[in-house]
Amino acid sequence: MLKAIDPILNADVLYALRAMGHGDDVIICDTNFPADSVARQTVFGELLRIDNVTAGRAAKAILSVMPLDAFVEKPALRMEIVGKPDEVPPVQAEVQAEVDAAEGKSWPMGSVERFAFYDLAKKAYCVIQTGERRFYGCFAFKKGVIPPDAA
Repeated sequence: MLKAIDPILNADVLYALRAMGHGDDVIICDTNFPADSVARQTVFGELLRIDNVTAGRAAKAILSVMPLDAFVEKPALRMEIVGKPDEVPPVQAEVQAEVDAAEGKSWPMGSVERFAFYDLAKKAYCVIQTGERRFYGCFAFKKGVIPPDAA
């Protein structure tokens, strides 16, 4: 255990999040996402897991150590519901609340069509599969920067 590090962030996930650079994407996905096959095509090349937690809980932990990219309009994205692109199911509302809490402001997520999301995921730095069983619990977060300490 480490002080001030969320205990659901295992060593492999922490390593990947630390290795990512500004502008790299991390995919947080549900249990139905083709996570292993997609993860093999990412920069990291293997699937990471945070088992037995919801997407919202995983997002909270990840955003506790990783800033979102302030240089893009929509650094957090959600997978759209097929045929209902504007509908936001409870799982996505929960993750939106974690984004807002982590950033200290309302910062609405963008949305990506399902198959375009798969393409985005293949180009990501890594994929983290959660224990989320609700449909459309899939998100992309773009890593930002941590400014230098004021002198």
